[in-house]
Amino acid sequence: MRRERSLTDRQKKWIAGTGVFLFLVLSALVCWFAGRPLIRFVREPERFQAWVDAQGVRAPLLFVGMVVLQIVVAIIPGEPLEIAAGYAFGALEGTLLCLIGALVGRVAVFLLVRRFGVRAVEVFFPLEKVQSLRFLQNEKKLTFWVFFLFFLPGTPKDVLCYIVGLTKLPLRSWIIISTIAPIPSIITSTIGGSALGMGRYTFAAAVFGATLAISAAGLLVYRRVSRRNET
Repeated sequence: MRRERSLTDRQKKWIAGTGVFLFLVLSALVCWFAGRPLIRFVREPERFQAWVDAQGVRAPLLFVGMVVLQIVVAIIPGEPLEIAAGYAFGALEGTLLCLIGALVGRVAVFLLVRRFGVRAVEVFFPLEKVQSLRFLQNEKKLTFWVFFLFFLPGTPKDVLCYIVGLTKLPLRSWIIISTIAPIPSIITSTIGGSALGMGRYTFAAAVFGATLAISAAGLLVYRRVSRRNET
């Protein structure tokens, strides 16, 4: 019986490089043909509500797919989707749909980075971004830092989502963190969107104003932590 030849290191690198290149091309195409129209679409609440009503029972599943797309193609902003979810589905259902989509997308990104390594991260983010978070290599405090940074509003979660795959964090821990930690930042957006949908504009403005202030404070904390832990 003929034995299969194992792949050489050069062949493995070529296959991995080709995979990353194809992923980059696919991401660019998805961002151009789907991401841009998607963001324009969800920024028009009445139009998005009409679309949700027209889709019927399929609407939640399709929306979850939108969130997954936003997570994987990291350069698409997530806040408009969260606000639109609150507007069209209500605060509770909108939050649940965002959490489900974010969990699926983040697990997919985690597995992708585990497969292709830093090359998958560099598709969307410069190497300097990766190097600025070297403190995540501290295995003793890794779970704490990942949870803290995803719980804290205002942190660049799209960057973190890809970089976490480069760490030694177990998949099980990542699933738990991805389920629980983002709740505060998501729920504030969906509550604000729900208030807009009900015509409670003063309350919506107060929610978004408070969210902006908390996010700004969170971003300052994140930058201080990053600078303090650089090596």
